[in-house]
Amino acid sequence: MIRSRLFAALALATALTAPTLIIPLVTSSPAVGGEATLRDYSDLAAKVTPAVVNVAVTKKVDGGDEMRMSGQSHDPEMEEFAQRFGEHGPRRRLPQRRTLAAGTGFIIDPSGIIVTNNHVAGEADQIIVTLADGRKLPARLLGADETTDVALLKIESDKPLPYVSFGDPTKVRVGQPVMAVGNPFGLGGTVTTGIVSARGRDLQSGPFDDYIQTDAAINQGNSGGPLFDIDGNVIGINTVIFSPSGGNIGLGFAIPASLAQPVVAQLRERGLVERAFLGVQAQPMTAEIADSLSLGSASGALIAQVTPDGPALAAGIKSGDVIKSVDGKSITTVRDLRRTIAGAQPGSTVKIGLWRDGKEMTLPVRLGDSEPAKQAKAETNSPEAHEPKSLGVLLASITPEARQDLDLEDSVKGALIAAVEPGSLADDLGVQAGDVLQQIGHDTIGSPEEAVAKLKEAGKTRKPVLLKIYRQGVTRFVAVSPRAT
Repeated sequence: MIRSRLFAALALATALTAPTLIIPLVTSSPAVGGEATLRDYSDLAAKVTPAVVNVAVTKKVDGGDEMRMSGQSHDPEMEEFAQRFGEHGPRRRLPQRRTLAAGTGFIIDPSGIIVTNNHVAGEADQIIVTLADGRKLPARLLGADETTDVALLKIESDKPLPYVSFGDPTKVRVGQPVMAVGNPFGLGGTVTTGIVSARGRDLQSGPFDDYIQTDAAINQGNSGGPLFDIDGNVIGINTVIFSPSGGNIGLGFAIPASLAQPVVAQLRERGLVERAFLGVQAQPMTAEIADSLSLGSASGALIAQVTPDGPALAAGIKSGDVIKSVDGKSITTVRDLRRTIAGAQPGSTVKIGLWRDGKEMTLPVRLGDSEPAKQAKAETNSPEAHEPKSLGVLLASITPEARQDLDLEDSVKGALIAAVEPGSLADDLGVQAGDVLQQIGHDTIGSPEEAVAKLKEAGKTRKPVLLKIYRQGVTRFVAVSPRAT
């Protein structure tokens, strides 16, 4: 089973990913002139491999429609057939088919609790687990979380099973030896070793990316398998590989124990994962934005939009605020904010430290439950417009026709960006025709004339000015230094 989501040149070690045990391949020995000494990993392998299992899954796949006839045959009988049944001919529904895939998992409790990847077993119709002693047992899915790609299985055994435990995530260091155990290409219990190559890798695969990178050999079939430290503790769940060819090239990625453990705990307790909800849309800080807000550094999460009726709005958080901390924990990036809030308990109250109008302040916020993202669409429109040339945009009023064409709600106010000059400052900042300019600095914009006046005023100073842009239901800020016009 190959994971469907691909990012950049990443190939996922999906339902075929074996558990990866991490053990040191070599260690330096200053006592022998700095020469590397080969480590013996046999004791470690003997200790952990009994808890690593193969996960075979069966899934029903819709057969879909049979290929339809084109209706352009030169055979007279076929032409008549096509005319009777339409241009493409009749459809016939193909029967369902079953697909097989194999991955890896590891036992974390002697009662038969198994951790694996969601993309291995999350949508399986049947799951068979093969233990290290050769026994094959049916497994049931206790729960799965697509966001973090973690799934939890349960098997029944007439005797306690060997198991492994998660390690301390704070002690994972770049360069430390690791071992991977898994089911690469269906071969079964395979051990590979390497080191932790990097931490905190963001592969743009999801909102909580924080992968451990390792050069221990990981291939298809290793998905869901454990990555061990030298003491036999699980520090990660092998999930993704980078590979132009589909084989191992020394770039494997594992979900860290710090992310997996709380997810596993919730899946075990209630079969699903509940995440706290703050109710904001945040964007990264830049040096220009920080300068426009009189902030000393470009750290924090800039609030672009506050969700209506959400916890943040109720607590008094506003668009344009910069969140700097949550319960005293420093927030330097949007990812920090996302992870910190997601790790909090829904319904709990946290103290949000933020920067507003040149001042620091703290607001208590009672977090809600997670809510699905909202979507909206927009097209471009170009009515008669006004032009602040230094920015490179044409501005227009939001007419009823433009509001309908762009599917803008009545509550959306501002100046419509009707066109953007290629290569202009606005173009470089990603501003697009169809966007709505809603705010310049701290001033709300109600018309193109107001926008032009404010931009001209800002152009008389050297300090960057913050623009609030609305697009497709989402707002964001950009910092510009417009020249006087």
